[in-house]
Amino acid sequence: MDEELERHIAPREEALARIRSMLVNKLKVALPPGQIDIDAPLVGTGIGLDSIDAVELVVALEAEFGIFLEQGAAGPWAFRTVHALVDLVVEAGES
Repeated sequence: MDEELERHIAPREEALARIRSMLVNKLKVALPPGQIDIDAPLVGTGIGLDSIDAVELVVALEAEFGIFLEQGAAGPWAFRTVHALVDLVVEAGES
């Protein structure tokens, strides 16, 4: 694999693994981490989170990744899917 591509993919794969684990261990998602679809909606019929879980998700992300998500800075799109969370975390880590 191209070295530049590897530098792009590696942090995303690490973030994905940590987010999946966090969803299972901290938010009690009833799926094994490897079965959490990265494109399934987080809220409602997808992963099954509710509005209380959404608040807990922000707290868990900040603790897990050592980032601060300023209120309103990310927008609702950042919390639609696991894939969107990976984007959010990777971008926050680059800042």
